[in-house]
Amino acid sequence: MNTSECLRTEVVLAEKMMPKSVMIKIIEFLKKHTDLTVDITGGCPELNPDFSFLIDSIFQVVTRLMVRTNLTVLFEKGLEWIPQWYCDHNVVVIASLPCYTAQNVDSQRGSGVFEKSIKAIKLLNDLGYSRDENLELHLVCNPGGDWLPGPQDKLEADYKKHLGAEYGISFNKLFVMTNAPIGRFKKYLESNGTVEQYLNLLADNFNPAAAAKIMFRNLISVDYKGVLYNCDFNQALDLPVIDSKGNIATIDSLEVLLAGDPGIVTGAHCFCCTAGAGSSCTGTLS
Repeated sequence: MNTSECLRTEVVLAEKMMPKSVMIKIIEFLKKHTDLTVDITGGCPELNPDFSFLIDSIFQVVTRLMVRTNLTVLFEKGLEWIPQWYCDHNVVVIASLPCYTAQNVDSQRGSGVFEKSIKAIKLLNDLGYSRDENLELHLVCNPGGDWLPGPQDKLEADYKKHLGAEYGISFNKLFVMTNAPIGRFKKYLESNGTVEQYLNLLADNFNPAAAAKIMFRNLISVDYKGVLYNCDFNQALDLPVIDSKGNIATIDSLEVLLAGDPGIVTGAHCFCCTAGAGSSCTGTLS
């Protein structure tokens, strides 16, 4: 692993929280590998009661610390301290905002979500996010249906134009991700009878240049139990990394795993990251 590589921790997953015991094992690993990026996800990782313990333990150890957050959680009772705390720890904030219009966001996420999200971005901007070079704020979007996303640079320009002009807010980059045919999106495809059609769309648009940069080449995903996966999609599908002895790999065996040649578990869903311009946790690939 090097500075471009990432250890992703799943702090909160489907209301199952990573215990401090697993966090401590991750912290000990990171202390031995100080050239890594840590990307914390889980929907609302701030809801984990030991979240601050994890951040406090690693923010000076790792090269880069990112948190993927639901912007609306910043207004939950008892979490009002989070924005300033992120600022003090130079946390890179990555937040989902599926569109720059209230109608589209609220139709996908629920009434009032867009308004709260804009309010949260304004709060982060006031603290220096996207305006101070040391405080990064990135937004994430994905298509609203079973099609490939448009060019990331064009969508980013549209976001910045509309959000800046209408709400006076700013952000650093827009990460555009292709919808993976798993979970709720797969159920959406099944309800429309378009699973095969969508999988064919992904396969027909396979891009070797994107495949060369696919995220499981430099990312390890750790779930709340300490089990290792090649990526978050594999984690969602319960496809763990298997070691040379045929055992499920965990944070306890990560050192040994990296010393060898760990295999990569793939499936049809992997085409979502190699289609068109490609897709990763930090947007398009090529």
